Amino acid sequence: MKAIRVREYGGPAVLTLEDVPDPNAGSGDVVVRVRAAGVNPVDAYIATGTYPRKPPLPYTPGQDGAGEVVSAGAEVKDFKAGDRVYICGVGRTVAGAGTYAELAVCTPSQLHHLPSRVSFGQGAALGVPYCTAYRALFQRAHATPGETVLVHGATGGVGIACVELAHARGMTVIGSGGTEAGLKVVTEHGADVVVNHKADGYTDRIMNATGGAGVNLIIEMAAHVNLDRDLGLLSKHGRVVVVGNRGKTDIDARQAMGRDAAILGMTLFNVTDLEFVEIHAALIAGLTNGTLNPVVGREIALADAPRAHEAVLGSGALGKIVLVP
Repeated sequence: MKAIRVREYGGPAVLTLEDVPDPNAGSGDVVVRVRAAGVNPVDAYIATGTYPRKPPLPYTPGQDGAGEVVSAGAEVKDFKAGDRVYICGVGRTVAGAGTYAELAVCTPSQLHHLPSRVSFGQGAALGVPYCTAYRALFQRAHATPGETVLVHGATGGVGIACVELAHARGMTVIGSGGTEAGLKVVTEHGADVVVNHKADGYTDRIMNATGGAGVNLIIEMAAHVNLDRDLGLLSKHGRVVVVGNRGKTDIDARQAMGRDAAILGMTLFNVTDLEFVEIHAALIAGLTNGTLNPVVGREIALADAPRAHEAVLGSGALGKIVLVP
């Protein structure tokens, strides 16, 4: 089979397409034919070797994907050949075996049944983005119906997931983005108010939308740019969940003090098995009833994985980038 392999840490050029042996499922494993593989910023960070978690070399990148079960080991009870599945491999990948490949060997805990209404591309857009969104909103910030949330960077995979999940829970959603095309998509997926964060005075529009009270919650994709400004947009007892950050930043802590505000960090690598059960139960329900509709912004051939890693770290994200074997 064809697979992307990383034999040394570095930039996108270290991703190379190779012929490797087809995997065989052990008694407790499942082999999946990958129809689409999700590309996440964390995949690019890991490949550089600078991320705190480094897989042993060589390895095949990729945590997210979707496809069909090819075979299952004798001990596997919940999946059989032909089942449509999505893969969420956060912290649970079989050693060295990621989704940037024609076939992926998975543990059953990585797999979830994919409703028939959902495309493989959309299935590949679920894992990291939608788990991150659910974790940030409901397990870290304990968001509740009636609250107002600002999704600061709403046009990417995580941002759209946050908009959909918050809208479905009965929250008022303000989404920010840098392009009119992106803001149009964010509106279509449930945002009540959209603002262009490249425009002068966009924070005034956010405050006006809350009647001057501020937002209860901010999901922040670029804390190194926005965190200090975010604190000034919060209501009393407001919370900021830091989902993305690419450098150090200075903040005026008094803005948090006066509001009894909280700054919360998160990573999916800290999620427990029980919390993942909650997350995927919610995601599958939303996929089935139509409230969740992941956006695939770009499909790129597997052989062009280096280009996908360049794109996923660029600006102007719209939905999810997926690789197609």
